[in-house]
Amino acid sequence: MDQGRTEASSSHTGIRIGLSAVIIALRDREAVVLTTHAPDGAPALPFGPFDPARDRTFELALRDFVAAQTGFPLGFVEQLYTFGDLGRDAPRATPGPDRAREISVGYLALTADATEGASFGASASFDASGRDAAWTPIFHVFPWEDWRRGRPPVMERLIPALSAWAVDDAARKGRIDALFALTPGARWNEERVLDRYELLYEAGLVEESARDNGRPAPAPLGDLSMTSDHRRILATGVARLRSKLKYRPVLFDLTPVTFTLSALQAAAEAVAGLSLHKQNFRRGVERTGLVQPTGVFTSDTGGRPAELFRHVRPEPGDGGAFGLSLPGQR
Repeated sequence: MDQGRTEASSSHTGIRIGLSAVIIALRDREAVVLTTHAPDGAPALPFGPFDPARDRTFELALRDFVAAQTGFPLGFVEQLYTFGDLGRDAPRATPGPDRAREISVGYLALTADATEGASFGASASFDASGRDAAWTPIFHVFPWEDWRRGRPPVMERLIPALSAWAVDDAARKGRIDALFALTPGARWNEERVLDRYELLYEAGLVEESARDNGRPAPAPLGDLSMTSDHRRILATGVARLRSKLKYRPVLFDLTPVTFTLSALQAAAEAVAGLSLHKQNFRRGVERTGLVQPTGVFTSDTGGRPAELFRHVRPEPGDGGAFGLSLPGQR
């Protein structure tokens, strides 16, 4: 990260504008996000400043610094959210004459190319220039979001800690029950990623809360913290993607040109964090008309040869929704 440029950018206005990128891919049937390291050594999303005197647009500036930091060229991106909470760049910071307030404009990007040059799960360099990037599994950051194999083990520690925080507080108990589907018969809402993270932050159960508020470090949950508010930005991106699965064919932006239906289901499960009903998922895919058989079979599945399919893009003007239903097992 170019610190000189960061300090110069917009400081004369009292507001410093930054851009952050949530870049999501699939690797080894896991949803992964491209991460770098912040100056403090903590994992970070690719992040850089916007200089109004030099950069023509937010998106062009984003593309330039992501390529410079990680060596990864961005494809399609969409604006996610603007993050401007007071002190988001430093705990308890108050802007003054010598300190600009930090505003970050977040972007979401999807790619089918989880570049082999970046390591999986730990930081590594793309090349000898010192660019540093890794594909980090999203469920390492949010382990409570992964219900593909049933109730996540982290819940055995998380729920008692939340219950102790909410003792004698009906409003807190109600939020916990709703967000973690604790009431018998309640449905887990996979889209409420940000709400769950913010509840854990408020309860002091994530490391960022201790860091920002001078609290003792929480008992470890096996989750990966991030610099500044980057975990909140990532939660926003994951929630957006999970929502879009149901009304836009975004899953195909994460898959190769051809795929088996089993691989497509695994991709949907990796993003949604759910175990999906195989036959209902396949029927739902067929009803959308978004896939077409190629007549080619592969033996790479380890079992019987499986047919490869390809994505069929809807015709312009077709209207309607072109997402995929997520018939969960739970």
